[in-house]
Amino acid sequence: MGHFLTITKHRHAVMKNCFRAGIPWRGLVHDLSKYSPTEFFNGVRYFQGDRSPNEGEREAKGYSEAWMHHKGRNRHHFEYWTDVNPATHRYEPVEMPAVFLAEMFCDRVAASKIYKKDKYTDASALEYFNRARTRDKMHPVTGEKLERWLTALAGEGEDAAFRLVRDEVKRAKAEKRAKKKEKKRR
Repeated sequence: MGHFLTITKHRHAVMKNCFRAGIPWRGLVHDLSKYSPTEFFNGVRYFQGDRSPNEGEREAKGYSEAWMHHKGRNRHHFEYWTDVNPATHRYEPVEMPAVFLAEMFCDRVAASKIYKKDKYTDASALEYFNRARTRDKMHPVTGEKLERWLTALAGEGEDAAFRLVRDEVKRAKAEKRAKKKEKKRR
């Protein structure tokens, strides 16, 4: 029951953040795979309440089946955005589209609040980002944008950070529409 309540509370927090970020659909569909048998039952088995059950599963088994399932189905995780580079023939990070990067921001803020509880500050998500050295594993543009948004959250608060995210998503949508329009003209 603790795992169910935690993931549901998290989903609702992300949903609220996604509405603030101007991406309501991403909030509505966020993390639905956590209710699938592969993720849910492992989550129940390794639930601790103060950190991801994936960490407990990893410690027990040497890998997390739930995490591998999750990252392959949820485009708001940077790990989803890897592909074979045709030039190097190696798996490398690909730049994340703005809408999924915005959802990742919303997810990280919500997760920090859920796991840190009363110890949460606006700097919590940035501190975790830096501690985990996550930027080193992302496409450089993706890492730079996420760090900029998390830094705004830490220094200027939620309103300023969500304004930055909304503006970036709007800009990306406008660019996509312009490219589509240009393509039709040709």
